[in-house]
Amino acid sequence: MSALTGLALRSLWNRRSTVVLTVFAVAVSVAMLLGVQKFRTAAQDSFASTISGTDLVVGARSGPLNLLLYAVFRIGDPTANVSWKTFRMVSSHRDVAWTIPLSMGDSHRGYRVVGTTDAYFAHYRYAQGRGLTFVDGRAFGAGNEVVLGSEVARRLGYAIGDSIVISHGIGEVSFKSHDANPGVVAGILEATGTPVDRTIHVPLEMIDNMHGLEHADQSAGRSLSAFLVGMKSRESVLMMQRALNEYREEPLQAVIPGVALAQLWSIVGVADRALMLIAACVALAGLLGMMASILTSLNERRREMAILRSVGAQPRHVFGLLLLESALLTVAGVFLGVLLVYAILWVLRPWIAAHFGIHVPIAGLTRTDATLLTAVVAAAVLMSAYPAWRAYRNSLADGLTIRL
Repeated sequence: MSALTGLALRSLWNRRSTVVLTVFAVAVSVAMLLGVQKFRTAAQDSFASTISGTDLVVGARSGPLNLLLYAVFRIGDPTANVSWKTFRMVSSHRDVAWTIPLSMGDSHRGYRVVGTTDAYFAHYRYAQGRGLTFVDGRAFGAGNEVVLGSEVARRLGYAIGDSIVISHGIGEVSFKSHDANPGVVAGILEATGTPVDRTIHVPLEMIDNMHGLEHADQSAGRSLSAFLVGMKSRESVLMMQRALNEYREEPLQAVIPGVALAQLWSIVGVADRALMLIAACVALAGLLGMMASILTSLNERRREMAILRSVGAQPRHVFGLLLLESALLTVAGVFLGVLLVYAILWVLRPWIAAHFGIHVPIAGLTRTDATLLTAVVAAAVLMSAYPAWRAYRNSLADGLTIRL
């Protein structure tokens, strides 16, 4: 076997120009396949960790996915609001550790405005328990101070102390602005890769003032779009969920974020699977190109095969030589493709995080990655069986003479 390997390496070296192009083509195909795999894994992890450490998301009864979309992803609107009285009742429950109120319905230049309290910055978690941190400024205090997500500040060019006018509604163009109650930027959050980056956070009191509820309390007109709940123990989560879903004072919906996220991913994951299919087709195209290159070179190598037969090589050796050359080309292409993926990730990772909110970790190959790469090598060897069989047949027919 070592002699055959040496022969294969020398044969490849003699055709190094073609070999380099073939290896590069395989490397690009493998890089795309592995890159898409890592990107989709990072996207799924980012999606699943959009909210972490929250036991329940509570809103008006409208369906778990709709509640998750507007309360967590800032997509859509609630069908109804939740009374402040109900929120206070849940907050004071003995099994509840903390609650975060969320009031929506306003925007600024296309970005959602969320009214909340300082509990948001203390208890909101994402990405397996990471808390919100500030790159500049601090959390809002009294008055009309606001806190911007990283994307809002970057795209709109805001800095600490700038003034912001909130508009009614969620469109980019609004016919009603709250000019009498402008906000002042007090803090800018660090990028999280979640909808928090695209959110403007304001105190609930500012929402009340903009809508004429200056003295709102539990008996007045304040209401919420939704609220987040953290329980003191895991055992009490299901009991609280059932109690809220059966609450008779008003129709409520309480969902466990992890369960709802899994349901939502099963819907939006279609595009993810389609992207992987496209990458697999590109990898297949690269392997087909390698097979075409081997087939094209067969006629040029018939004399080489005949000489090998003359010095004692058996037809099976010729067959094995072609298979081994294909395996060596593919392994080299896979190795170069892996290096190419990590080089691209190293350079583009900050840009991907800033523009798409997806943090792609620079980590070793996972079991799935290794399975994909092994499948590529195995497919290449199988596809090269046909050119190897052709070479085997030619070597039997040619003997020492060959017709040029």
